[in-house]
Amino acid sequence: MPYSHVAMAVSDVEAAKTFYLAALGPLGYHTIITQPGFYGLGVGEIPDLFLHNGLDKEGNKLKDPVKGVNIAFRAEERTLVDQFHEAALKAGGIDNGKPGLRSYTKNYYAAYVLDADQNNVEVVCYKPE
Repeated sequence: MPYSHVAMAVSDVEAAKTFYLAALGPLGYHTIITQPGFYGLGVGEIPDLFLHNGLDKEGNKLKDPVKGVNIAFRAEERTLVDQFHEAALKAGGIDNGKPGLRSYTKNYYAAYVLDADQNNVEVVCYKPE
């Protein structure tokens, strides 16, 4: 079963929204939900990536927000992996693996970028060249 969504606490929700929209723009991501300190991003009408300011539902700061998350997005074409990597670097991401084939599975073509909170953002295409 595919996942429904991922939610991440970030240190600066506005900066994170700007970064993820730029980095995932080649995949068609846009803002779907906007609330104070909270954004839902996705393709189409249903968000699958939630960014929030690290507060719980009562407005209390989370004791220990998770850092170092690895999140991978699927691309239908290898050129989208390349476009993601370029866009993410331009948006301030840190290179964590240039676009290329990996040994995980056959045709695993991926690129990796670290966001401002040191989360590893990956885009992968499984199609052959």
